[in-house]
Amino acid sequence: MLKNVAAVLLHEVNAFELGVLCEVFGADRSDQGLPVQDFALVAAEPQPLRVNPGVTMNTPYGLERLAEADLIAVPAGRDYATRDGFPEPLLQALRDAVDRGARVLSVCTGAFVLGAAGLLDGRRCTTHWMHVDNLALRHPTACIEPDVLYVDAGPVITSAGTAAGIDACLHLLREAEGSKVANAVARRMVVPPHRDGGQAQYIEHPLPAVRGEDAIGTALTWMQEHLDEEMTVELLAAHVHLAPRTFARRFHQETGTTPYQWMLGQRLLLAQHLLEDTALTVDAVAARAGFGNAAALRHHFLRRLDTTPQAYRRTFRGSGTAP
Repeated sequence: MLKNVAAVLLHEVNAFELGVLCEVFGADRSDQGLPVQDFALVAAEPQPLRVNPGVTMNTPYGLERLAEADLIAVPAGRDYATRDGFPEPLLQALRDAVDRGARVLSVCTGAFVLGAAGLLDGRRCTTHWMHVDNLALRHPTACIEPDVLYVDAGPVITSAGTAAGIDACLHLLREAEGSKVANAVARRMVVPPHRDGGQAQYIEHPLPAVRGEDAIGTALTWMQEHLDEEMTVELLAAHVHLAPRTFARRFHQETGTTPYQWMLGQRLLLAQHLLEDTALTVDAVAARAGFGNAAALRHHFLRRLDTTPQAYRRTFRGSGTAP
């Protein structure tokens, strides 16, 4: 059972991510026969607290309120990913909570607060894809999973950007109160009770800039222009007048990956753009992007993006798209 929830407020806390916690755990839905959590907003810094964007807030609760919480939630903040530090009393309260068996949850960049408390060391975790590299730099022993919506690592739950906090909160409700409760809350919020896929499908992968006139740059440009054609290392090497082994070695040195993996990534990116911006059938998208057929495209979508082409199109295709 999840009876007592506290959300931590630091200066520049983001209103939306805080609102997610308030909506999931703070709303009274007893009229539907749903359980009600004892929910509190807890000030971790001197009040009034600045809420991003442009709001101030006061709460009667201080850090002592965390000692009775079953779940302590840390929403994102505007500067959390770059902030020099967080209040030590808060960090100690988070460590104490885990030690006594409570759970802690971060939404988006709230993970940086948990990291500062040492709660990500040696643990699986995630954060918004834009801040994954910085989290890894600050907490090198954390086991970061950049492609997922949330990670449940025992007492520590971390979620990716913004709306992924809803997914993590509903997951916690499902664990604590059962699927019936979680599904009812999701229906009340008009959100899916469980989303397929991870945040990999939301990451913007820009096409690489045009490279110089060196052999590998020439090969990359040619590969981008012929993604729907069969390619082999031998063919590519011949195109730039290199021996296959020399080409493969130099390609890996300059790109950090193999020709096949690089080409696969570009084909997936092209397929994503076609699914978003055209009314082509999935078979036609697969052919134009070099996958040959819809089954192959689906296989690689599931493997790389953890979703299907159809689900991706439903999520991202605009209503005004023309054939």
